[in-house]
Amino acid sequence: MRYRVGSFLLLIYILIGLYVAWVHHYLTPTLLKQIAQALLAIFLWFLVLLGVDLHIGG
Repeated sequence: MRYRVGSFLLLIYILIGLYVAWVHHYLTPTLLKQIAQALLAIFLWFLVLLGVDLHIGG
């Protein structure tokens, strides 16, 4: 039970931090797109080596 409360509070803390960063323009759609592309390349690196383009959008 104590673990769940701590995890829930950590999640709330992170979500509030994300909101504040978004409102103050530290997070932008362009940055989120670049992060998503980087995560895809990290987790699907074997596709990158096979020549698959993991860029999102245009």
